[in-house]
Amino acid sequence: MKEVWIVDDDEEMGQAISLMLTLLECNPKHFSSPRPAAQALLAGGQPDLLILDINMPEVSGLDMLEFIRRRSEWKNLPVLMLTSEAADVMVEKALQMGADSYAMKPVTIEELEKAMSQAFYKHTIK
Repeated sequence: MKEVWIVDDDEEMGQAISLMLTLLECNPKHFSSPRPAAQALLAGGQPDLLILDINMPEVSGLDMLEFIRRRSEWKNLPVLMLTSEAADVMVEKALQMGADSYAMKPVTIEELEKAMSQAFYKHTIK
């Protein structure tokens, strides 16, 4: 069972994504901000996939993505950006910074599964 961490300041969205992940036979863990997720990574935890919202107070999902991609021990951690940020320039920026896939909120379980598959696939061909 894949462990998937969700970093999203919206509690209801975190619960909805957690439910979808459970239905997709994953083990979800929700963090309401990037700081505790970063602390968990630094303490040695590592999910099979990290799902990041972009727009969060204090530390954005892009800041968290940059933090992850600067560390060699997390270079193979698949990252999916799940956000309401639809601007093409933001999508491109996230992908250039090292995101493996991108999905828009609100997301269906099928869209989530497809975005997850894309993120995992990118790490099997690297």
